[in-house]
Amino acid sequence: MQEIILHIIEQFGYFGVFFLILIENVFPPIPSEVILLFSGFFSTYTNLKVFFMIIASTFGSLIGALILYYIGKIFNKERLKKIVRGKIVKVLFLKEKDIDKADDWFDNKGNKSVFFCRFVPIVRSLISIPAGMSEMPMGKFIVYTLCGSAIWNTILICAGYKLGSNWEYFLTILDKYKIIVIIVIIILIIFIIFIKIIVFGGCALWKRRPHFTKRMWTWAARSSNSAAS
Repeated sequence: MQEIILHIIEQFGYFGVFFLILIENVFPPIPSEVILLFSGFFSTYTNLKVFFMIIASTFGSLIGALILYYIGKIFNKERLKKIVRGKIVKVLFLKEKDIDKADDWFDNKGNKSVFFCRFVPIVRSLISIPAGMSEMPMGKFIVYTLCGSAIWNTILICAGYKLGSNWEYFLTILDKYKIIVIIVIIILIIFIIFIKIIVFGGCALWKRRPHFTKRMWTWAARSSNSAAS
């Protein structure tokens, strides 16, 4: 994968960076760190300029984010509620009011989330989907995406430029950072599902306790009658 990325940048320059970052935003497993760091390093021995590398990568980030934003708009709140009504999703104890709460939260915190999540691996791409689902105004989405992407891209491209041939060493540090982020995300997801099962499952059992109690008394009475006869 890394060899293919480097080859595309060497062959197509600014357009290659734009294209790769666009694809990376739509398919998060593609490592943007490699693209950006090598773009900076590539500028040290070619006629390509760091400034235009930043411009190309930032607009690639924006176009990729807009694609996911529109996907989110297709799967809007009402469609999600229909999915939640299905039997499979009910196993996770998801309810329509959970979607409403998430939507309300994004309405209040969405601006900050779109901006700050641009610095978090994987999440920086996926945050565009809930932005579209909650119908975040496109103007705001574009501004916060551009600002967050520009800062992230500038840091990595300039790091690649300054480090020169040592850019791969910095990549190993970023890989460790990415692994930590992924582990934290997985733990949070497991924790949320666990809490959902414990809390909502426990509440469901508590509400049905009169039914269970009645059945136990009935069973006990039948057992007593059988023993007496």
